Amino acid sequence: MKKKSNFNKFFLLWSGELISSIGGGLTSFGLGVYVFKQTGSAAGMALVTLLGFLPTLLLSVPAGVLADRYDRRLLMMIGDGCSAMGVLFILICMLSGRASLAQICIGVFISSVFSALLEPSFRATITDLLTEEEFSKASGLVSLAGSARYLFSPIIAGFLLTISDVKLLLVIDILTFALTVISAAIVRKGIGNSKTAKNESFIESIKEGWQILSMKKGLLMLVGLSSVITLFMGMFQILAEPLILSFEDAKTLGIAETICASGMLVSGLILGIKGIKGNFVKVLGISLSIAGLFMLGFGLFENIILICVFGFLFFAALPFANNCLDYLMRTNIPDEAQGRVWGLTGFISQLGYVVAYAVSGVAADALGKIGNRGVGRGAALVVIISGAMLAITALMFMIPQSIKKLEKNNDRRLGYESI
Repeated sequence: MKKKSNFNKFFLLWSGELISSIGGGLTSFGLGVYVFKQTGSAAGMALVTLLGFLPTLLLSVPAGVLADRYDRRLLMMIGDGCSAMGVLFILICMLSGRASLAQICIGVFISSVFSALLEPSFRATITDLLTEEEFSKASGLVSLAGSARYLFSPIIAGFLLTISDVKLLLVIDILTFALTVISAAIVRKGIGNSKTAKNESFIESIKEGWQILSMKKGLLMLVGLSSVITLFMGMFQILAEPLILSFEDAKTLGIAETICASGMLVSGLILGIKGIKGNFVKVLGISLSIAGLFMLGFGLFENIILICVFGFLFFAALPFANNCLDYLMRTNIPDEAQGRVWGLTGFISQLGYVVAYAVSGVAADALGKIGNRGVGRGAALVVIISGAMLAITALMFMIPQSIKKLEKNNDRRLGYESI
């Protein structure tokens, strides 16, 4: 029986995540500028990002199991609502005086622990709400919501920092959590509880998720290659801000980040309207290769205009890659195991970020000391190398037949062939 579409409910849920993404981006931008001004080090910024990311990664697998065993919308409400406590802790520290790097790390860590509940439940809920034909469009909108923290947040934060300080950004972020909880509650009331997995132990659930993932060689290979990709992407994510802050102020950084991220807005809107009809593997490889070349160009020049141009093109390529990855994964995972498998794939594919966050700042600081280049040019050199490696690695997506089969199987099941 054909699944009923609930696109209006998905859109409400997506709107809440869009607002949450903007609020989170304000905090991320504000804390990044705050830490860089206090320490003058890329390593300090990387440490905050690492501690904010690590709990989400480590808890992604059990969070995926929870998404299949319990009400997914309720888990989203708990994750979003309790995440505000970490931001509130940082705000209280700042109101009591200057927040230390350690206090900021603690607050970010607390927020990240609860945010771990959100991602597998949100992805699995998309499958609950939509028909298979709507997955590609939904992926474009999800990419757009994710890009909001880079598109809208930086320019808003940069402006607000000229009239106030980081505490205002934290207050706004805390308020956005309430809106996202409300949207999840409305959707939950409208569709009821999600179907839960059979009564099995936690370990058995994780094991079954791994068995489903490893049954298809192409699926496992896709996740492994994604982990390598996130390594290079993470280097860029960490070092773009200290690169620009080394020769420009926070307001210019905010404007530059918004201009760069508007590339994702353009691509996300196109994909949200039209989606991708076929050739997912080919589009995936080409878009990531192009993104790598633009990343390389981003680090070549200490010129804000050229940085904005290459940054815009880099971000414009990402939604196409994300859309293809999402489609190939989602259509090869059984509905009843979406939470568990998304948790596992999230854990494996994002291991690259852990390595990137751990070494990128240290590498940039070390390279900056050679010849007294400064941390900005040290960061630029790491970005250039990462871009070149991303372009080379991305081409590997188009080679294995096992990955190509993921698309061909779905083409036959949906009744059309890729052109």
